[in-house]
Order: sequence, then C-alpha cells, then structure tokens
Amino acid sequence: MRQRGFTLLEILVVVMILGLLISLAAPRIIGRTDEARVVKAKADMKAIEDALNLYRLDSGIYPTTEQSLSALVEEPTVGERPRNWRKDGYLERVPPDPWDREYLYASDGSTYTLQCFGADGEEGGDGVNADIDVREF
Repeated sequence: MRQRGFTLLEILVVVMILGLLISLAAPRIIGRTDEARVVKAKADMKAIEDALNLYRLDSGIYPTTEQSLSALVEEPTVGERPRNWRKDGYLERVPPDPWDREYLYASDGSTYTLQCFGADGEEGGDGVNADIDVREF
C-alpha cells in the first residue's frame, strides 16, 4: 500500500501564502494597539464615572481625594464616612489605565476630576499621548 502525503513543494507553497497574508495583515493589526488602549481607557473611565455617581446617590458625596477611587471597592475609613455604602462596593476593583498606571482622581466631595495622561504618562500631548478627561466624552 502506498502512503499519501504532502510534497515538499506543496508545503512550501502553503507556507509562502501564509507568510504573505501575515505580512499584509500584521501592520494593520499592530498599528491599532494604541488606538485600542485609548478606547479601553475611555471605557474604564466611563465605568468608574458610573460607579462614582452610584456612590454619590448612596452617600450624598463623592469619595474625596484622600479616600481615592479605592472607596468604590472598600468602605473608606478616612475622611467623611459614607451614609449608605453598598456592602459589595461599586466596583470589583479599580482598574489601572491601559498603560498600567493609576487613573488620576481628585475630589472635594462635591465635584471630581478623573483623567488619564495617555500613552506617554505626561500632561498634554497629541494623538495617543493626549490627555483623556472623563468630562470630554
């Protein structure tokens, strides 16, 4: 009985076709990484904003800068204690930004700011280095 299989030429043709497809598709996929991180930062910040608003509905105030965003995960033990803190919290955890830094949060209890400095981690910038502020979207 004769065994059937692929010839070396057939395998080389398939490898060349796969290499061509990858070389065409890779730049498009790789170029979108930074754009995807900006979209993720905006989605995270929107979720944090929603949790902050729920916290305020229950407590009458936003967490202060001192209490930080961790007040959305664990009941604060410093500053003004919330009136009706939800026993399961408002977020499972506070996510880091897509560049693995903390979101910038400041609050006096009645208003707040929530920002991310983008890919470069520095204030200002353009494109993927631009600051992202939750009030701007």
